[in-house]
Amino acid sequence: MADWGPVLIAVVLFVLLTPGLLFQLPGNSRVVEFNNMQTSGVSILVHTIIYFALITVFLIAIGVHIYTGGGG
Repeated sequence: MADWGPVLIAVVLFVLLTPGLLFQLPGNSRVVEFNNMQTSGVSILVHTIIYFALITVFLIAIGVHIYTGGGG
């Protein structure tokens, strides 16, 4: 029985928090830019901090677990 919760949460957060894909914080000309497909070093740092905070909340504080296989 494998616990896929941490893997799934990490992949989803990584895709959603990729700078420039859905949003970029801070943007190049505004505070928040949406779907601009560009990035900067500062936005990578901000998105990394947000990613770390969210993955800590989901995996340690809430304890998300998704078990698969090994039914019986």
